Amino acid sequence: MRYQFTDFALDTDQFELSRAGIPIRAEPQVIELLALLVENCDRLVTKEEINDKVWRGRVVSEAALSSRIKTARQLLDDDGQSQRFIRTIHKKGFRFVGEVTRDAAQSSKRRAGDQLAEVANNHVAGTDADSKQPAARSREDAAGTAFESVPAAAHAPLAMGPAIAVLPFANLSGEPGQEYFSDGVTTDIITRLSKHRWLQVVARSTTFGYKGKAVDVRALSAALGVNYVVEGSVQRAGNRVRVSAQLIESRTGHAKWSEGYERELSDLFALQDEITETIVARLEPEIGFAERNRVIHARPANLQAWDCCHLGIYHLFKFTGADNKEAQRLLRQSQALDPLLGDAHAWWAYAVILSMVYWDTLPTPAALDDALRACDRALSLDGQNATFHAMRGRVYLARGEHDLAIADNETAIRLNPTFAAAHCGLGDSLAYEERYDEAIARFDKAIALSPTDPQLWAFLTYGALAHIFRGDYATALQWTDRAGSLPNCQYWTTAHRAVALAYLGRGDDARRATAKLLRDAPTFSCAFAREKLFYLKDGHQVDFYVEGLRKAGVPLR
Repeated sequence: MRYQFTDFALDTDQFELSRAGIPIRAEPQVIELLALLVENCDRLVTKEEINDKVWRGRVVSEAALSSRIKTARQLLDDDGQSQRFIRTIHKKGFRFVGEVTRDAAQSSKRRAGDQLAEVANNHVAGTDADSKQPAARSREDAAGTAFESVPAAAHAPLAMGPAIAVLPFANLSGEPGQEYFSDGVTTDIITRLSKHRWLQVVARSTTFGYKGKAVDVRALSAALGVNYVVEGSVQRAGNRVRVSAQLIESRTGHAKWSEGYERELSDLFALQDEITETIVARLEPEIGFAERNRVIHARPANLQAWDCCHLGIYHLFKFTGADNKEAQRLLRQSQALDPLLGDAHAWWAYAVILSMVYWDTLPTPAALDDALRACDRALSLDGQNATFHAMRGRVYLARGEHDLAIADNETAIRLNPTFAAAHCGLGDSLAYEERYDEAIARFDKAIALSPTDPQLWAFLTYGALAHIFRGDYATALQWTDRAGSLPNCQYWTTAHRAVALAYLGRGDDARRATAKLLRDAPTFSCAFAREKLFYLKDGHQVDFYVEGLRKAGVPLR
């Protein structure tokens, strides 16, 4: 169907918006939102209907809907003040108020398409619209395999960012009375994954429709528009519970991660919390790794905002000066492609702060203000995003505003208790307040939550510094040893090792660590360290650290 309003045309068959015959570049999800509003221009479209039709029932924030409405208005030279095309009905939804004309020649095709889609949707639900009998079984089912088939007409477009469906965990205990535990684990994973705002998670009400069915994940990808599927099982035997989970890339059917957990059964609900927290903390970085890997190995000629953002994060996690600059460039490009993508603003700010601490960006007031504005921008788009709060906490720490850094990291943890980087950020901030026991507990939590995190070396390195300030040099040395064995570990780890060895009185070992430090960072000196530790609150911590470097044989300048 082709719809015309003023000099705009929306072709829902070609999935294209144009103005005066010139196509307008737009995200598919925004086109889908516009199509829904334009096709129903004679009535109000509720927020619930938009969520159901555009996001396929996935759990999304109010900010996500608002950002897409804002983008649609921008494409039409509209805004929230004039509302000449898209009108907001307070607390209800939206209505397209522009004068719309339809291409009548396409009407019969559209009606036929609606009927086909209705049959397809009923097939997914398991019933035929007319007969109310079970829909025809797939070829695989007819051959004896209970895979759910999904007709092409019901296929949903993949989301801009990663979308994930958590299928009901199978109860392998052989006791129907244990079903509540497997259902509880599934529900908790859905809830906790939803706290990672960069993920779009299919609602429980949708995925539980597949309960008890062997589902072909590739068909599920087509039906729900998801990139990843989590499936698993729960088995209770006597006084023990075993939970298995795996992450599957839905388009290929390849397992990206799998793990099993076995625990003694004592407090059932505490056990459920522990297992689901552990699973979700492992899943989130694995999905991030898979997304970055996807962008690198299937890089499109014209990067969209989301791909550009994750390509920037890929370079950021390589932890070199050159890669950090490339990360900043790509994240700026992502902001230009989609100003409403909060991740691009927050991750850019984090890249800038890392460059101040490790590489050549000077911590000038102007640069720190720019980083803070970027985080504020991200939070204006989604104030409930734990990642954005944690990254603003990093900016506040670099600005020497330690109380605000602590508050933002505490907010991030409250919003998402499984977010390991926020626990690390809080530990770092607490250490500079000399609250060492609390700080080390946070570092321990971050490491336990995410032992495969791309920033694990940093968790260990920041923790080692807290141990040094606390006077526990032996533990600090152990932590630097662990960090030093990890990929992308930075020169500060070796510097901390040299300091710990010096204060342990192991002069020869300290000098060997210093020699390695100067090979890795030839310009490192006591004066350099003093400049780079600009974010420490108390001068005596800096003096103590620099004295350790001097004892280890680090040049003064």
